[in-house]
Amino acid sequence: MDSKIIVTEHARKRLKDFRQDKIMMADIMSAASSIPGRIPTATRFRGFFAKSGRMFDIVAKDIPSGRLVITIIGK
Repeated sequence: MDSKIIVTEHARKRLKDFRQDKIMMADIMSAASSIPGRIPTATRFRGFFAKSGRMFDIVAKDIPSGRLVITIIGK
């Protein structure tokens, strides 16, 4: 996907939690841009891996200005 990836403040705050430890912003951007197609409603996508090896899920939705990452869920 060539459009802009927007990460909410909520998602940025979640990265500081222990459960999301070692998940970097680059991992989120990579995961969000790797999802094909259009996402009309907020949807949870499972099974992404950070470079550190940590598994995580993201909740994302497409909006007119790009792809919005609503939250991150570490495993």
